[in-house]
Amino acid sequence: MTKGTLYIVSAPSGAGKTSLVKALIGSQDDLVVSVSHTTRAPRPGEMDGVHYHFVDPERFLAMIEDAAFLEHARVFDNYYGTAQASVEAELERGRDVILEIDWQGAQQVRRLMPGCESIFILPPSRAALEQRLRARGQDPDEVIARRMRDAVQEMSHYVEYDYLVVNDDFDQALAELRSIFVARRLQLLRQQERVRPLLQELLA
Repeated sequence: MTKGTLYIVSAPSGAGKTSLVKALIGSQDDLVVSVSHTTRAPRPGEMDGVHYHFVDPERFLAMIEDAAFLEHARVFDNYYGTAQASVEAELERGRDVILEIDWQGAQQVRRLMPGCESIFILPPSRAALEQRLRARGQDPDEVIARRMRDAVQEMSHYVEYDYLVVNDDFDQALAELRSIFVARRLQLLRQQERVRPLLQELLA
Protein backbone atom coordinates (compact mmCIF):
# COMPACT_ATOMS: atom_id res chain seq x y z
CA MET A 1 0.00 0.00 0.00
CA THR A 2 1.28 3.47 -0.92
CA LYS A 3 1.68 5.79 2.03
CA GLY A 4 -0.62 8.79 2.20
CA THR A 5 0.41 12.41 1.84
CA LEU A 6 0.49 14.94 4.67
CA TYR A 7 -1.01 18.34 3.82
CA ILE A 8 -0.75 21.56 5.78
CA VAL A 9 -3.58 24.07 5.27
CA SER A 10 -3.17 27.51 6.84
CA ALA A 11 -5.14 30.76 6.67
CA PRO A 12 -5.94 33.79 8.80
CA SER A 13 -9.02 33.49 10.98
CA GLY A 14 -12.08 34.29 8.84
CA ALA A 15 -10.60 33.29 5.47
CA GLY A 16 -12.90 30.26 5.21
CA LYS A 17 -10.33 27.51 5.74
CA THR A 18 -12.52 25.30 7.91
CA SER A 19 -15.50 25.48 5.53
CA LEU A 20 -13.32 24.69 2.52
CA VAL A 21 -11.64 21.74 4.22
CA LYS A 22 -14.99 20.36 5.38
CA ALA A 23 -16.35 20.51 1.83
CA LEU A 24 -13.18 18.93 0.47
CA ILE A 25 -13.37 16.03 2.93
CA GLY A 26 -16.93 15.34 1.79
CA SER A 27 -15.82 15.01 -1.83
CA GLN A 28 -12.62 12.95 -1.51
CA ASP A 29 -12.05 9.36 -0.40
CA ASP A 30 -9.19 8.41 1.94
CA LEU A 31 -8.81 11.97 3.19
CA VAL A 32 -9.03 12.90 6.87
CA VAL A 33 -8.42 15.93 9.04
CA SER A 34 -6.12 15.41 11.99
CA VAL A 35 -7.87 16.07 15.31
CA SER A 36 -5.71 18.45 17.32
CA HIS A 37 -5.22 18.66 21.06
CA THR A 38 -6.13 21.95 22.75
CA THR A 39 -6.36 23.45 26.20
CA ARG A 40 -9.23 25.79 25.32
CA ALA A 41 -12.74 25.06 26.53
CA PRO A 42 -15.18 23.34 24.13
CA ARG A 43 -17.55 25.63 22.28
CA PRO A 44 -21.28 24.81 22.05
CA GLY A 45 -21.75 21.69 19.92
CA GLU A 46 -18.10 20.62 19.98
CA MET A 47 -17.33 17.05 21.01
CA ASP A 48 -14.12 15.70 22.49
CA GLY A 49 -12.26 13.48 20.04
CA VAL A 50 -14.27 14.80 17.07
CA HIS A 51 -13.52 18.51 16.86
CA TYR A 52 -10.55 18.52 19.25
CA HIS A 53 -9.00 16.45 21.98
CA PHE A 54 -9.69 18.74 24.93
CA VAL A 55 -7.03 18.46 27.63
CA ASP A 56 -5.93 20.54 30.61
CA PRO A 57 -2.68 22.54 30.45
CA GLU A 58 -0.86 20.08 32.69
CA ARG A 59 -1.60 17.17 30.34
CA PHE A 60 -0.60 19.24 27.31
CA LEU A 61 2.73 20.26 28.84
CA ALA A 62 3.41 16.64 29.75
CA MET A 63 2.88 15.66 26.11
CA ILE A 64 5.37 18.33 25.06
CA GLU A 65 7.90 16.84 27.48
CA ASP A 66 7.27 13.41 25.93
CA ALA A 67 7.88 14.82 22.41
CA ALA A 68 4.41 13.60 21.42
CA PHE A 69 3.60 16.49 19.09
CA LEU A 70 4.48 17.07 15.45
CA GLU A 71 3.82 20.71 16.20
CA HIS A 72 2.41 22.80 18.98
CA ALA A 73 1.84 26.49 19.61
CA ARG A 74 0.18 28.93 21.94
CA VAL A 75 -2.59 30.85 20.16
CA PHE A 76 -4.98 33.32 21.79
CA ASP A 77 -3.86 32.27 25.29
CA ASN A 78 -4.46 28.55 24.64
CA TYR A 79 -2.26 25.68 23.51
CA TYR A 80 -2.85 23.68 20.32
CA GLY A 81 -0.91 20.66 19.09
CA THR A 82 -0.90 17.77 16.62
CA ALA A 83 -0.07 14.31 17.96
CA GLN A 84 2.56 12.66 15.77
CA ALA A 85 1.52 9.04 16.38
CA SER A 86 -2.06 9.47 15.14
CA VAL A 87 -0.95 11.31 11.98
CA GLU A 88 1.63 8.68 11.08
CA ALA A 89 -0.90 5.89 11.65
CA GLU A 90 -3.33 7.43 9.14
CA LEU A 91 -0.55 7.95 6.57
CA GLU A 92 0.51 4.32 6.90
CA ARG A 93 -3.09 3.28 6.11
CA GLY A 94 -2.73 5.09 2.78
CA ARG A 95 -4.90 8.02 3.78
CA ASP A 96 -4.07 11.63 3.05
CA VAL A 97 -4.06 13.75 6.21
CA ILE A 98 -4.81 17.47 6.52
CA LEU A 99 -3.37 19.57 9.31
CA GLU A 100 -5.28 22.82 9.86
CA ILE A 101 -2.51 24.77 11.57
CA ASP A 102 -0.92 28.22 11.59
CA TRP A 103 2.42 29.27 10.13
CA GLN A 104 4.28 28.50 13.36
CA GLY A 105 3.05 24.93 13.38
CA ALA A 106 3.72 24.60 9.66
CA GLN A 107 7.37 25.46 10.18
CA GLN A 108 7.68 22.78 12.86
CA VAL A 109 6.01 20.12 10.71
CA ARG A 110 8.19 20.87 7.67
CA ARG A 111 11.29 20.26 9.76
CA LEU A 112 10.04 16.85 10.94
CA MET A 113 8.26 15.79 7.74
CA PRO A 114 9.86 17.61 4.78
CA GLY A 115 7.83 15.63 2.23
CA CYS A 116 4.55 17.30 3.21
CA GLU A 117 2.58 19.63 0.94
CA SER A 118 1.42 23.04 2.17
CA ILE A 119 -1.43 25.28 1.08
CA PHE A 120 -2.21 28.85 2.16
CA ILE A 121 -5.71 30.31 1.81
CA LEU A 122 -6.12 34.07 1.44
CA PRO A 123 -9.26 36.23 1.75
CA PRO A 124 -10.08 38.45 -1.25
CA SER A 125 -9.46 41.64 0.77
CA ARG A 126 -8.96 42.97 4.29
CA ALA A 127 -12.47 44.40 4.23
CA ALA A 128 -13.95 41.01 3.34
CA LEU A 129 -11.93 39.35 6.10
CA GLU A 130 -13.19 41.80 8.75
CA GLN A 131 -16.76 41.44 7.47
CA ARG A 132 -16.56 37.65 7.82
CA LEU A 133 -15.20 37.92 11.36
CA ARG A 134 -18.01 40.31 12.35
CA ALA A 135 -20.65 38.12 10.68
CA ARG A 136 -19.87 35.35 13.16
CA GLY A 137 -21.33 37.48 15.93
CA GLN A 138 -19.07 35.83 18.49
CA ASP A 139 -16.38 38.37 19.32
CA PRO A 140 -16.34 41.94 20.69
CA ASP A 141 -14.62 44.72 18.77
CA GLU A 142 -11.31 44.43 20.64
CA VAL A 143 -11.04 40.72 19.82
CA ILE A 144 -11.82 41.36 16.15
CA ALA A 145 -9.16 44.09 16.09
CA ARG A 146 -6.64 41.63 17.55
CA ARG A 147 -7.61 38.96 15.03
CA MET A 148 -7.12 41.44 12.19
CA ARG A 149 -3.65 42.34 13.46
CA ASP A 150 -2.78 38.66 13.79
CA ALA A 151 -4.16 38.02 10.30
CA VAL A 152 -1.64 40.40 8.76
CA GLN A 153 1.20 38.58 10.51
CA GLU A 154 -0.20 35.20 9.44
CA MET A 155 -0.60 36.26 5.81
CA SER A 156 2.97 37.57 5.65
CA HIS A 157 4.14 33.94 5.76
CA TYR A 158 2.32 32.86 2.59
CA VAL A 159 5.65 32.66 0.73
CA GLU A 160 6.63 29.62 2.82
CA TYR A 161 3.85 27.50 1.26
CA ASP A 162 3.70 25.39 -1.89
CA TYR A 163 0.23 26.52 -3.07
CA LEU A 164 -1.82 29.70 -2.74
CA VAL A 165 -5.63 29.76 -2.98
CA VAL A 166 -7.76 32.94 -2.79
CA ASN A 167 -11.18 32.32 -1.27
CA ASP A 168 -13.27 34.94 -3.05
CA ASP A 169 -15.83 32.66 -4.70
CA PHE A 170 -16.25 29.57 -2.48
CA ASP A 171 -16.97 27.09 -5.29
CA GLN A 172 -13.97 28.28 -7.28
CA ALA A 173 -11.69 28.10 -4.25
CA LEU A 174 -12.95 24.59 -3.48
CA ALA A 175 -12.30 23.47 -7.07
CA GLU A 176 -8.77 24.85 -6.91
CA LEU A 177 -8.14 23.16 -3.57
CA ARG A 178 -9.49 19.85 -4.86
CA SER A 179 -7.25 20.06 -7.93
CA ILE A 180 -4.16 20.09 -5.70
CA PHE A 181 -5.16 16.83 -4.04
CA VAL A 182 -6.20 15.16 -7.30
CA ALA A 183 -2.95 16.10 -9.05
CA ARG A 184 -0.87 14.72 -6.19
CA ARG A 185 -2.73 11.40 -6.34
CA LEU A 186 -2.06 11.14 -10.08
CA GLN A 187 1.71 11.28 -9.64
CA LEU A 188 3.43 8.25 -11.08
CA LEU A 189 4.44 6.28 -8.00
CA ARG A 190 1.07 6.60 -6.31
CA GLN A 191 -1.04 6.04 -9.42
CA GLN A 192 1.14 3.10 -10.44
CA GLU A 193 0.27 1.32 -7.20
CA ARG A 194 -3.43 2.08 -7.57
CA VAL A 195 -3.75 0.81 -11.16
CA ARG A 196 -1.23 -2.04 -10.98
CA PRO A 197 -3.71 -4.71 -12.23
CA LEU A 198 -4.54 -2.52 -15.25
CA LEU A 199 -0.86 -1.99 -16.04
CA GLN A 200 -0.22 -5.73 -15.83
CA GLU A 201 -3.07 -6.40 -18.25
CA LEU A 202 -2.06 -3.66 -20.69
CA LEU A 203 1.61 -4.66 -20.75
CA ALA A 204 1.21 -8.44 -20.74
